[in-house]
Amino acid sequence: MTLNEKLATIQTKFKSKKSRFNSFGKYYFRSAEDILEATKPFLLELGVTVTIKEKLVKDFFSDKQNYPPMLKSIATLSDGESSISATAIVGVDLNQKGMQVPQQFGSASSYGKKYALGNLFLIDDTQDSDASNTHGKSESKTKPSLDVGSEAFKKAVDYIKAGGSISAINAKYKVSVPAKAELKKHEQK
Repeated sequence: MTLNEKLATIQTKFKSKKSRFNSFGKYYFRSAEDILEATKPFLLELGVTVTIKEKLVKDFFSDKQNYPPMLKSIATLSDGESSISATAIVGVDLNQKGMQVPQQFGSASSYGKKYALGNLFLIDDTQDSDASNTHGKSESKTKPSLDVGSEAFKKAVDYIKAGGSISAINAKYKVSVPAKAELKKHEQK
């Protein structure tokens, strides 16, 4: 079996649950450690190794334009004779609140490793909250109802009279049919 075939085997059979929970953003995710743990059964079976190397590719402190430091993570699959690698480059957020510099670099390092491994093993994160996370800034899954006569409805009418849009109200509330009709009466034309 060629190294490409071994990689394809891992890519098609790989399974790793999102077992970690981010309580701030309220989503589940998988870490680099989870990905590495899920690859272990393939290592002896296919006679391959997985390594990750990191390199500081942009040094903030010597950069005159003050761009953030950049880390390059390289995940490599090898059978001892040949290798296939994938890369991820991440910036280090030195303004991240509540973290000291080593923690900021560690966070970026973990993120870079995860995405380098994801690139190597074709882990699809389109459904992953890391890809779509708004860190608690999005609306909840169930919108509050907006009915005629409620306090929120009165505020919505004032908002419409002041030039606001019904579409903005629809984005925030589950608007009842009577409330929609009433709001349209107040809409500026």
